[in-house]
Amino acid sequence: MMRAAILLALMAATSAALAAAPDTSLRPVARPADMAAAAPQSEWQARGLRTSIRPVARPQNLVTVRARPAPVQTVSPTRQIVRPAGEPATRVEQNSGGGVMAALRPLLRPLGINRKADARKRQLLRGAVCGDPAIQGEQVGRVPGRIAGCGIEDAVKVRSIDGVSLSQHALMDCQTARTIKSWMQRDMAPAVGNYGGGVAQLRVAAHYACRTRNNQRGAKISEHGKGHAIDITGFTLRDGKTITVLNDWGGGKKGAILRKMHRTACGPFGTVLGPESDRFHQDHFHFDTARYRSGSYCR
Repeated sequence: MMRAAILLALMAATSAALAAAPDTSLRPVARPADMAAAAPQSEWQARGLRTSIRPVARPQNLVTVRARPAPVQTVSPTRQIVRPAGEPATRVEQNSGGGVMAALRPLLRPLGINRKADARKRQLLRGAVCGDPAIQGEQVGRVPGRIAGCGIEDAVKVRSIDGVSLSQHALMDCQTARTIKSWMQRDMAPAVGNYGGGVAQLRVAAHYACRTRNNQRGAKISEHGKGHAIDITGFTLRDGKTITVLNDWGGGKKGAILRKMHRTACGPFGTVLGPESDRFHQDHFHFDTARYRSGSYCR
């Protein structure tokens, strides 16, 4: 009994000592927020206590910004234009009254351009001869000759080639028309360049005519009588200036252009005659599509 009484006395003393001792063994455990707020900082430091829960530092320059709604200008019941404040309305917005057509103008404009292009294409196709829209005129068909050796089996009457008009509608076959077109694009246009804005018209002196060469009795049938030839006296430029074989062959800028035209025609055409060939060609170029075994004849 005595021994049990001693043990109970020791246990009671130990419990009393533990109750009076500071609670330093529970440092990792956070105390409730209200207890931490109630205890002054000096008391926590005096008791040597630390807490693992610390307030999060707020940025010093934290500023609360409230979003401002973007201004909305109502143009029509079916359309709204959102624009930064202070930016002026465009002319379409001011004058269109919010019409739907104003919004569709950028879409409708290409349609109008395409319609014009299609109409132009249809017009060119209607006037095309020799299967080429660049050669405009009318189909004639067979042209009989009044003397043996003359005539054209499948003639066309050409009024313009590659956008350049002929001063008179010229009767010829398609081979000749295509050769003229090729020479104009490859040789004539570069020879003239931008001078006078380029060529607007060929000044045609002769085309189909059932006759002998140079109208000489007893001579062979001219290539004109077969629809293979054209005579050109000069060129009218887009600014109204003219270049003529008779007046400008001698020299200067116009003379240089004419000489280059004459030289480059030799090859595409079978016969090329100019002012230095004979007395019959002092005022024009003669081009024809005759073919010779020895090659082109150019004078």
